[in-house]
Amino acid sequence: MTEALPAPFVGLRTEIKPEWIDFNGHFNAGYYMVVFDDAIGPWMRFIGLDDDHRAAHNVSTFTVEGHITYDREVAEGEPIEIRTQLLGFSDKAVHAFQQMHHATEGWLAATNEVMSLHISMETRRSAPMAPEVLERLAAIEAAHSALAVPPQVGRTMGIRR
Repeated sequence: MTEALPAPFVGLRTEIKPEWIDFNGHFNAGYYMVVFDDAIGPWMRFIGLDDDHRAAHNVSTFTVEGHITYDREVAEGEPIEIRTQLLGFSDKAVHAFQQMHHATEGWLAATNEVMSLHISMETRRSAPMAPEVLERLAAIEAAHSALAVPPQVGRTMGIRR
């Protein structure tokens, strides 16, 4: 029997901490990235790039691009969860989409589209992932292919005239 893979993957549940609140009295923009980044560790473990794998193969991942949207304000003390959806992958890259939801009410607070490269720590250059990681990504991609592509994916910024 094959393992049922979560779609999307929920890798972090936390609440908005007092130190994340800025002079405007709301969740500071910089801490959104901190929370999204905190959810990357569990995501990497889920896809097979855990601490043991990285140490054994002398590899890691580097985020090379990200795009955050702020959809609805969350307040101090409110519970949130980060859901991650695999959008695609190659032998050297992972394209994922993170959504920050209110953990009890379910509404969308923010999103982060992220591209990560698989890196050889010896050369500090992109390198192919191990076959077992690519197999795991293929299984996750199959599970996540049933999810709708969020409207924020691929957005560009600019002033519309």
